[in-house]
Amino acid sequence: MQFLIGKKVAVLDDVLKGVIVRIDNQTISIEDNDGMVYQYHQKELVLIEEDQYQLSKFSDINNSLLNEKLEEKKPKISNFKKEKNEVILEVDLHINQLIRETKGMDNFDMLTLQLNTAKRKIEYAISKRISKIIFIHGVGEGVLKSELHYLFGRYPVRFYDASYKKYGLGATEVYVYQNPKS
Repeated sequence: MQFLIGKKVAVLDDVLKGVIVRIDNQTISIEDNDGMVYQYHQKELVLIEEDQYQLSKFSDINNSLLNEKLEEKKPKISNFKKEKNEVILEVDLHINQLIRETKGMDNFDMLTLQLNTAKRKIEYAISKRISKIIFIHGVGEGVLKSELHYLFGRYPVRFYDASYKKYGLGATEVYVYQNPKS
C-alpha cells in the first residue's frame, strides 16, 4: 500500500494516529482526531487498515514495522535472579516517605536528604552483606535518578532499572558486590 491523502496512519515513535491531509515529497502531514496537524517523514509512518483504525492499542494494529517498534520498547528483564532466602532491601526515596513535612525546605535540602538516605542504605547493605537494594525514586525530571547514579559510582555496585512490571519507570536495582567471607 502507498501513502495517499485520506489514508489512516500511525506514527512509529509516538502514540499518535491520524489521516493524511498533505504529501510533499517525503514529508507527510497528518491530522489527528483533535484537528492538530503534524508533519512526519514517510519512514516514520505506517498505514493502518480500515478495519484496524478503531483499535485502541497500537499493539493490536497488524503492521510489521509497528510490531517491530513495540518489541523494542518492551521493558528489559532484570539481570538479577531472585534466589531462595535472598534479602532485598527496598528503599523508597520519595520525600514524603522520609519526613513528615517539607515546610521550610527547598529542592536542594530535599535532594540532599534523599541522597544521604541512599548513601546510608548502601553502606548498611555493604556492612550487613545484603546483595540487592531497590531504590524507588520516582520519574519526575530525573535529577534524583542521575544523582543516585553518580553516588553509585563511588561504591562496589552495579545498577540497572528495576523491574518495570513491579516498580514502573521510577526505580533502580542495585547489586552490591560482596567480598567472600574469610
